Amino acid sequence: MTCCPASSTVKSAIDTKVDAKGHGGPESGLAQWVHQIDDQHQSIDLLVPTIHCGGCIKRIESGYSKLEGITKARVNLSTKRLSLEWQPDKISAGQVIDVVSNLGFDARPFDKSQSGEKDSDKIGKELLRALAVAGFAAANVMLLSVSVWAGAQGMTRELFQWLSALIALPAVIYAGRPFFRSAINALSHVRLNMDVPISLAVILASAMSLYETFNHGAETYFDAAITLLFFLLAGRYLDHMMREKARSAVSQLLSLNSTGATVIVEDGEHRFVSVSDLVPGMIIHVAAGERVPVDGQVVSGVSDVDRSLVTGESLPEKLQAGMKLEAGVMNLTGALELRVTAVGNNTFLGEVIKLMETAEQGKARYMRIADRAAQIYAPVVHVLAALTFVGWLWWTGGDWHASTFAAIAVLIITCPCALGLAVPAVQIVASGILFRRGVLVKDGAALERMSNIDTVVFDKTGTLTSGELMMESTATIDDESAALAMALSASSLHPLSKALHKTLKSRGSRPAKIDKLTETPGFGVEADWQGKTVKLGEISWCGGQALQHQADTNSIVALSVDNTVSAIFPFKDSLRTGAKQTVSQLISQGINVVILSGDREPAVADIADKLAVKGFQWGMTPHGKVKFIENQIAAGKKVLMVGDGMNDAPSLAAATASMAPSTASDIGRTAADMVFTRPDLYAVIYALDIAQHSTNHVLQNFALAIAYNLVAVPLAITGFASPLFAAIAMSSSSIIVTSNALRLHWMVKPPKTPEETSGQMELSKQCEVN
Repeated sequence: MTCCPASSTVKSAIDTKVDAKGHGGPESGLAQWVHQIDDQHQSIDLLVPTIHCGGCIKRIESGYSKLEGITKARVNLSTKRLSLEWQPDKISAGQVIDVVSNLGFDARPFDKSQSGEKDSDKIGKELLRALAVAGFAAANVMLLSVSVWAGAQGMTRELFQWLSALIALPAVIYAGRPFFRSAINALSHVRLNMDVPISLAVILASAMSLYETFNHGAETYFDAAITLLFFLLAGRYLDHMMREKARSAVSQLLSLNSTGATVIVEDGEHRFVSVSDLVPGMIIHVAAGERVPVDGQVVSGVSDVDRSLVTGESLPEKLQAGMKLEAGVMNLTGALELRVTAVGNNTFLGEVIKLMETAEQGKARYMRIADRAAQIYAPVVHVLAALTFVGWLWWTGGDWHASTFAAIAVLIITCPCALGLAVPAVQIVASGILFRRGVLVKDGAALERMSNIDTVVFDKTGTLTSGELMMESTATIDDESAALAMALSASSLHPLSKALHKTLKSRGSRPAKIDKLTETPGFGVEADWQGKTVKLGEISWCGGQALQHQADTNSIVALSVDNTVSAIFPFKDSLRTGAKQTVSQLISQGINVVILSGDREPAVADIADKLAVKGFQWGMTPHGKVKFIENQIAAGKKVLMVGDGMNDAPSLAAATASMAPSTASDIGRTAADMVFTRPDLYAVIYALDIAQHSTNHVLQNFALAIAYNLVAVPLAITGFASPLFAAIAMSSSSIIVTSNALRLHWMVKPPKTPEETSGQMELSKQCEVN
């Protein structure tokens, strides 16, 4: 297998590492990038910065699937990573790496710190600069062309033509580079893409215009060439901007991985080592405020831990000897000693990262409407232009000049400006409408995917509920108990203590004077008050063993004086504003609503009952949520996931489309396609409504583009459309498509909130009665 020039990046990166390590030869360098999975399998991760759509993914994975010995070839669009596994006895590492280069993609060893972001930023800046140059040149050449169109003759016309050439040709060379590079790359690997006819049209129009200028011709088309580039670059940049709003959450999950851990050796000495040096069976020390680096079992110590990564619940859980702990969770209050049970990719956090990558790969394989259109567009355009050229040669008896002009007119008139603007123009307008209604669209393609949603999956805590703990009642609390609770809760960082302190403060309570305040990790705080011991915390620790039968004791704080409970402060998480009405409207539209939560059964059942949701599951892990969604999608369902926690990130990525509130974790917001900033849940209704309208407008734009081609192409083929007419027609089609996208502003009326809808229904009933 011969290595093409595009593979030089991989080779140079390997050789650089060889030189730095002092090894000799490329084989030893290549071995340093290859991982030995077992005796029969090897793997490598490559960064492929030039992939940008589902078509790229399909081409790469299909290319590898044809090779014997390849056991895995998976592309992650967000991180631009190609993960490969193979059997070394059937195919060599060098042959495996050459495949992606021979397919026309640049590649290099994957660096987690880059993940393709720098390359994407470079592409965006290049497109913006090219757009600016093309816009400046188009405006000036058009001004010069006005004089020619108005009838300028002789030396005046030639002067304006030469000035147009001096402005347009450098601009075409600079602004057309994104299309020229892509076209050359495609042709060098014997395939076609949309950039090939674009490049041909621009180059031929510019070359023929220069030929006409040298030969004192009456018509030149510099304005057509540069205007064509301007419209195409506008669509390309808008499309790039929408794609780059969707960032991978995998890199943020990777940041939860600890770099080291404190190991307790046999003589009791504490030694800090790299996480890569940890093995199952070691004993490690995890101080308060540290993230747990590995999966383990508590050997000694008691502490409150934040397991929201696992369960999605904000309330800390008390851990003590014998209980298990997962990598990535936060140790809050006390020191723990853990026996390591799993490390690296075998930990819970490692499994979550794998789930995220797999889910993102599945979403990236979604073939957008524009990508599907592009698959058949390029071949058709080339065939039409070639047939036009050959037909005119035969008809005119070999007049290459007229034949070339007719072929150029076909290429220009069929240039995909309207197709290129059809999707991004609508997405930009729809994103602006949703932004004004409190919804940020991160992935424009999600508007397409969301238009056919038939199942909505909600997380409970922080999504259907507000995520803020509220005391159920303060009326029965006497002033003395309130003062003691105020004083004790002021020094605790536990979420329940914070909520209690906030509630009592808003009530106007003043703290009592206490002494010798101490905190017992996992249980609560205690102090001396007037010669008595007062405690605030867990019921059983405060001496209220008889009260433990009360439901949901994890959401109850007890106050005791000399080990006698004097007050109980129950907390609950209230429903998010509009949750009941939103769910009701979804159900009325025939959409299946499901609640998936990591919380306990009583809490989940209570919320489901309040919302009249029949389908709900409790105690769900991130893997369980992803499995549920994958099963639904496999059954032909279109699933919208709405969640907020770190544990929801894999399921947000796995769903057909996803939304998260602005109060969600950073990882949750990153994994979601849309983020809503409004405090209520009406954003779900708005997003589904706008998604439906925007998809309709995209289809309308494609219909307009097709209608334009059906009328204009025959005119160009038969010679009734000059390249100048073709450029004007092409520009007009782009303006029409953009104008149709702008119609969203006045055609899409703000959907009534569920509360307004239910109010109208109630009013109608009253009118019927009257």
